Amino acid sequence: MTRPTKRQVLAGALAAVSAIAMAHPAGAQMVAPADTQAETRMTTAAAPVSANKPLLAQAGVTGTVDAKGDAGSASAPQMTRDNGAPIGENRNSKAVGDLGPVLLEDTTLIEKLARFDRERVPERVVHARGTGAHGVFTATADIANLTSASLFVPGKQTPVFVRFSTVIHPSGSPEGMRDPRGFATKFYTDQGNWDLVGNNLPIFFIRDAIQFPDMIHSLKPSPVTNKQDPNRFFDFFSATPEATNMLTHVYSNLGTPASYRTMDGNGVHAFKLINAKGETIFAKFRWISRQGVRNLNGSQVATASWNYLTDDLYGEIAKGNYPVWDLMVQTMKASDFAKLDYNPFDDTKEWLDVPFRKIGEMTLNKVPTNFFEYTEQSAFAPANMVPGIEASPDRMLQGRLFSYSDTQRYRIGANVMQLPVNRPLAPVVNNYQDGQLDQATRSSDVNYFPAATAAKTTDARFRAAPYVVDAMVDAKPIAKTNNFAQAGLFYRALKDQDKADLIANLAGDLNVVTSARTKTIMVSYFYQADKDFGSRLAKAVQVPINEVTRAVAEYRAANPGQNAR
Repeated sequence: MTRPTKRQVLAGALAAVSAIAMAHPAGAQMVAPADTQAETRMTTAAAPVSANKPLLAQAGVTGTVDAKGDAGSASAPQMTRDNGAPIGENRNSKAVGDLGPVLLEDTTLIEKLARFDRERVPERVVHARGTGAHGVFTATADIANLTSASLFVPGKQTPVFVRFSTVIHPSGSPEGMRDPRGFATKFYTDQGNWDLVGNNLPIFFIRDAIQFPDMIHSLKPSPVTNKQDPNRFFDFFSATPEATNMLTHVYSNLGTPASYRTMDGNGVHAFKLINAKGETIFAKFRWISRQGVRNLNGSQVATASWNYLTDDLYGEIAKGNYPVWDLMVQTMKASDFAKLDYNPFDDTKEWLDVPFRKIGEMTLNKVPTNFFEYTEQSAFAPANMVPGIEASPDRMLQGRLFSYSDTQRYRIGANVMQLPVNRPLAPVVNNYQDGQLDQATRSSDVNYFPAATAAKTTDARFRAAPYVVDAMVDAKPIAKTNNFAQAGLFYRALKDQDKADLIANLAGDLNVVTSARTKTIMVSYFYQADKDFGSRLAKAVQVPINEVTRAVAEYRAANPGQNAR
């Protein structure tokens, strides 16, 4: 019997979704399911500029040396030390004659070296290789029935800063390496900053934050050889079947985008929305690229220049070709959760049976004037939410609420939110004080609460939404895991060439694995997602199909709730 395609499944689900979705917000534009899924829109792009080929034809970014060409400098301001005092020499240290030692009293030398020694903040453990851009978000639909968040007023514009990144690889790595791509957006709203911190892919590898350090350790270079090793990360993933969906996405050509402009973005997690009446609903957000979804295959990535993604984004912005994304939202009531065959807060799953609606659009139109001050010091954290948007019980999100903010305070300092790129446009009123690089310029004697002599207030309108918890406290897995079905839907939605590229990409790393057991288990997961997928992969990595089916039988015996395909 022929199985339905993902598009057919989605189309059927859309017809039955009225019981799940809330009434459409006024003015919200409904979008066909096939137009919101990357796998049905993705194409393979022309190869980017090859390695070592100078980008002479590319427009330079304003303020850079390459943009100036042969133009000289219009002025030469007097150089000073940090205290503002002018200096008379900046190329030669103060020394005792030609043969004598350098003097410690050379304050310019000492300050210059001391400042240089402290130029780097600790590198991000994940998302270290990044590129940022400024822009503006414009709300296009009235969703006041969903959320009281002030930025969603039709026509209202909110400044944004977006940082694209790779996840695993270090800051100096080539941009074409296979990886999910971070897609983090900071909205500078009039009620404070909202950080929508996600990826270009709609799901993630794991569903519980307690596994995050282990997963990242497996994907990072070996502590012995300092090399990234498929033996290590497939050893981890062979015991993590819920990663099958994400691995299928990452090893497709979506794992090597042709441009930051031609990839979608996803909040990944479910969030809770609260309207002015205190009514709650759950939601997921997705950025849809108006430039389409374009990727590179393995051979194209191998010849791509080191910085091709940054070169493309900055070059197009410099030419006035500003990229645009539409912001989409899905919503689901808590009363509809029981109808699902998966946990709605499992971030290894998409809400495939829930339609999207357009609620806004974002344009990136300015390159940062200084990489370090903006892109490197930008500090995104899912905990940065605004009234009307709150966290869901998603276990990965719950861990990220602490971990991301804590990382930024360690990496940059306790006053990270005072830096221009992170500073809210809304007034900041609290009793936090001191710490490294404090620039708050507080002059009040009252740094405590409550205080009759200098009162501050809290408005009950901004209290977090109450909710009832009636369950046994325990540390155990979720009940509805359904680890393989969506990976199969994704595979069957791919074009034939994209399927072939996925098999080749996966086999390239799996063939490095020396453990026959690990290879067999990994193939058995993809086989359970789709038999054609697993069979082709088994052949590519030379794993006997009878060993694969045996592993499937063992998995099903240990996990009777799972079904093989």
